[in-house]
Amino acid sequence: MGHHHQQHDDKSKGDWRKEEKHHKHLEQLAKLGTAAAGAYAMHEKHKAKKDPEHARSHRIKEEIAATIAAGSAGFAIHEHHKKKEAKKQARHGHHH
Repeated sequence: MGHHHQQHDDKSKGDWRKEEKHHKHLEQLAKLGTAAAGAYAMHEKHKAKKDPEHARSHRIKEEIAATIAAGSAGFAIHEHHKKKEAKKQARHGHHH
């Protein structure tokens, strides 16, 4: 929406390498977010079993964390593909 992407034609090989590193970094952060949210979901699932009085609240938190983990995993996949695209562009030297 608010992103302005450069035209592929006016990037140098170094720009593509920089973009590849950028996407790699975002992919790694997304993987970390996936792991953290997944761990929190498991934690809340355990709390729901151990604390029946507040089980509903724990189940809600578990579902929210699981949803965040899934979204973060999707973002990691997206960034992985963007990284591969930038790597391919750098390899082929697309700077017309």
